[in-house]
Amino acid sequence: MAQERIGVVGAGIVGLAVARRLAERRPDARITVLDKEDRIAAHQTGHNSGVAHAGLYYTPGSLKARLCRRGIGLLKEYCQDRGLPYVECGKVVVARSLAELEPLLEIERRATANGVPGLRRLRGAELAEIEPHAEGVAALHSPTTAIVDFPAVAASYAEDVRAAGGEVRLGFEVTALRRAGERVVAASPREELVFDRLVVCAGLQSDRVARLAGDAPAPAIVPFRGEYWRLRAERSHLVRGLIYPVPDPRYPFLGVHFTRRVDGGVDVGPNAVPALAREGYRRRDVRPRDVWDILRQPGFRALARRHWRTGVREMYGSAVKAAFAAEARSFVPELRTADLVPAPAGVRAQAVDPDGTLVDDFRIGRLGPVVTVRNAPSPAATSSLAIAEYVVDQLADR
Repeated sequence: MAQERIGVVGAGIVGLAVARRLAERRPDARITVLDKEDRIAAHQTGHNSGVAHAGLYYTPGSLKARLCRRGIGLLKEYCQDRGLPYVECGKVVVARSLAELEPLLEIERRATANGVPGLRRLRGAELAEIEPHAEGVAALHSPTTAIVDFPAVAASYAEDVRAAGGEVRLGFEVTALRRAGERVVAASPREELVFDRLVVCAGLQSDRVARLAGDAPAPAIVPFRGEYWRLRAERSHLVRGLIYPVPDPRYPFLGVHFTRRVDGGVDVGPNAVPALAREGYRRRDVRPRDVWDILRQPGFRALARRHWRTGVREMYGSAVKAAFAAEARSFVPELRTADLVPAPAGVRAQAVDPDGTLVDDFRIGRLGPVVTVRNAPSPAATSSLAIAEYVVDQLADR
């Protein structure tokens, strides 16, 4: 019998985790990862906050909640086994006013239902014991929320794939997919490869590559740039671990927050503004094709009509440093505008349904020999090993 050939499109943390799982489960198969960039983890994996999420916010029973809880345990074990940084610095979610108490209690109810360990509700004075420079009327403490170096984790996954005999093909941009009987042909401008089965984990390009495979046009990806600032080194003492506000429940974003990094620095952010390029990490990055794709999507137009005021406020906050600092100062009042220096931005691949609904849960589909990961936002990095288990099970189910 000929050796089975399985392809994975995308060398971000999810695609590499899937390839690694395939190599474990199917040692007789030939595993090939394809990516258009010249390095792994070039986009969302290499531009995120580095937080291993414990599962506080997600709807109990949802795929996101289940895979996050499974994933953080697998990730912790993997990092400890490989000697990779994994620091349980803990996280507080701060209610800044009485109006935020009920939303905070809802987060606690969800987190408890999801099985998040060690949760503790804090009064204002108790908050100061954990984060002396944070202020609020109440808070929720998650001691097992951690920080990780996700690019290093992705690099380790890639090493595992290669060690198992798989291949990571960089500089291979998939521009066409077609069925050839029971097989799938993946084509770049210079080469074609034939696979028996294929997994699409293309992140910011996931809807485009899924459409090449014959999947539905929706949900479509709208890129949101998240802009960060960083505390000056001499002011990093303001934050011990992770300090978050109570998020706006209308959006799958968590608001401007403080994130300690494994290198000791502290990032402040991100906001969330529509990007004018899917891989636009700078404000001046504009790609006409991407702009046209955004504007012609009925989902984006519906979203813009519904939430334009919030969008204007977010764009103002990103453009005006003092406005950004004022938002962060609402729960860390000692912060000064001068404490902030620019930090690299990230871009989130946010899936949007045609009615303008921001897709919150992971969305993974199946088209014959092809599995498509259509929406895998945060906490996808935390959940990567659990997503890989789920995807490989889907692929194995003929």
